Amino acid sequence: MAWEDQEDENHIYHVVMNHEEQYSIWPADREIPAGWREAGKTGPKAECLVYIKEVWTDMRPLSVRKSQEERRKKQLEGEA
Repeated sequence: MAWEDQEDENHIYHVVMNHEEQYSIWPADREIPAGWREAGKTGPKAECLVYIKEVWTDMRPLSVRKSQEERRKKQLEGEA
C-alpha cells in the first residue's frame, strides 16, 4: 500500500453538500469552502464514501430535479 493511501485511510473527512445537493468529502482539518456545508457525517474516507453512496440516490442537481418536476406538473395539468 502506498504511503499516500495509508495517509488517506487515517485522515478524517467531513461529508459536504453544495446548494445543488451534490456531495463530496473535505478534510476535517481544513475550512469548508464557500458554497458547501457539512452534510452530517464525519469519519475516515471509506466511511464517508459509503455514506454518500447511501444518501445520494439521485445524482441530478437540485435545479434540474425542480425544473423536471415543474415540467411534469404542467404536463399533468394540461392533460386534466
